[in-house]
Amino acid sequence: MDYTLLSSPLQGFTDFRFRNAQNKIFGGIDTFYSPYIRLNGKMVIKPSYERDLLPENNLGLEVIPQVITNDADEFLFVAKYVQELGYKELNWNLGCPYPMVTKSGMGSGLISNPEKINNILHRAHSESDIIVSMKMRLGYENSEEILDVLPILDTYPIKNIAIHARIGKQLYKGGVNLDAFQLCIDNTKHKLYYNGDITSVAKFHEMQQRFPSIDHWMIGRGLISDPFLPSMIKNNTSEYPANKMELFSAFHDTLYAIYSESLSGSTHILLKMYHLWEYFSATFSNPHKVLKKIKKAQSIRNYEAAVSEIFKNEKF
Repeated sequence: MDYTLLSSPLQGFTDFRFRNAQNKIFGGIDTFYSPYIRLNGKMVIKPSYERDLLPENNLGLEVIPQVITNDADEFLFVAKYVQELGYKELNWNLGCPYPMVTKSGMGSGLISNPEKINNILHRAHSESDIIVSMKMRLGYENSEEILDVLPILDTYPIKNIAIHARIGKQLYKGGVNLDAFQLCIDNTKHKLYYNGDITSVAKFHEMQQRFPSIDHWMIGRGLISDPFLPSMIKNNTSEYPANKMELFSAFHDTLYAIYSESLSGSTHILLKMYHLWEYFSATFSNPHKVLKKIKKAQSIRNYEAAVSEIFKNEKF
């Protein structure tokens, strides 16, 4: 069965710099979703959002912009903006689980409000010709919330619905709810994409067998922890390339150089790299030791020395 691999957006991680580096060094992702645009009531696109979506910053990549909002005017404003950049599709985020988002009635915190979802979709489809797709969780408080929304979604020509098989309240803790995802398959006419805990080739095959009708698979945190994963899935192998550490080092160095240029001050650079290493460390034989070494590096010089030592000492 043919399938498509998609990069699920992670705010603060999967920007155009990350996308370009991952695609060039590893490949395997067919479509990247950009981290969401959030307006906060101001009809202004931040420069960071603009840079992330400029076509010249995404050459050779298929990218789909994303918006997070609970306001139809904001949705329409972003739709017009991305269309002016040449994009034909806008993904609506009803999946973000973080309290600062959900308490504002956005992301997965909006799933319990079918009436508002209906109002926004009605205006999006009647006042714009943008193609709408959606990224959702099963709900915020419980996995039944999405079942009240699916009949509404069925009344609109939505391109697809990507569902992360957790509830918002879980954040990323606990397991995915595969039975609840199956209920979604059984209760919508729309094309569904699966998202959640695809962290290995074996796990991907397990999900394929569990959901034979699904042919679009989203990889989120697994892509940052293991940027080799998409190409390994495509090549149907659990074997890493012989030059694994050489490639991973090149990936790190590319990101480090780019972020050193774009961020001001060593504190910002070190914090950015530390957050990446919270995921990168999983690739190494002793993740805790690796992350501890990175955290101890309080200067650029110490950081570079620590990274050099980590790559030099890794055996695999």
